[in-house]
Amino acid sequence: MSSRRQLVVNADDFGFTPDVNEGIVEAHRRGILTATTLMANGAAFEDALRWARETPSLDIGCHLVLIGGQLVLIGGQSLVAGKAFPATVPQLVAALARREIQPYEELKAQVRRIVDAGIAPSHLDTHKHTHLAPPVLDAVARLAEEFGIRWVRRPFDFPLTALRGTVPRVKRMTSNALGLMRRRFHAVLERHGCRTTDHFAGFQITGRFRTAELVQLLEQLPEGSTELMVHPGKCGEALRHARTRLKESREHELAALVATEVRAAVERGGIELVSYSGLR
Repeated sequence: MSSRRQLVVNADDFGFTPDVNEGIVEAHRRGILTATTLMANGAAFEDALRWARETPSLDIGCHLVLIGGQLVLIGGQSLVAGKAFPATVPQLVAALARREIQPYEELKAQVRRIVDAGIAPSHLDTHKHTHLAPPVLDAVARLAEEFGIRWVRRPFDFPLTALRGTVPRVKRMTSNALGLMRRRFHAVLERHGCRTTDHFAGFQITGRFRTAELVQLLEQLPEGSTELMVHPGKCGEALRHARTRLKESREHELAALVATEVRAAVERGGIELVSYSGLR
């Protein structure tokens, strides 16, 4: 682990709606955001590609989706003919347990759509962290190896002691429970030649941070490399009508990511802002 502090600030949901896309690009151009992950099945996928062509400095990966939205592979149906794709995490977990869904082919189609659009993805993550489920993790690691995508998100928050009052108790307990999956998670990635950052943050504070909280997080950033997951956006008509709980909070995150106080905290802490493409 490096003694330096390197930070990848990655926005999920590129391609979700046009106003989310606009917010992500603004957070990159004016703020500390360095990377994003693109939804191949997003309603604003083509709009995201336009932004990507206009913003070559924005590092782009794949945001793989197995919950909600339109499937890439077979047009809105699951891999079991006649059944709708799961709308929630519990429904997906149940379908995986019953072996009704084999995620590899659908996720491969999503990566292929992004690659065929001219994007060379540098990293992979999943919507709602579904790659914590063993069948999904196996598929994601296999695809990373096949497509030569070196980096995969490790969705285990480092201890956010300074933000304890910001995070609900249930969210902290869930985060701690997810940590029990670390050993198998890293073993699978290692077997397929995948890498992760040394640390991760963002699960517990999704939709709950503003400028002051982001400054506090930066002040306790550990040595080594860290990915900070964020969800910036403009809360326009498209987002207001989208099926997501993250609406006005995206505006708050955008304001934090471009705030002068946040930039000052980065410089004060000697933090190196990097993309996944820039990690070594």
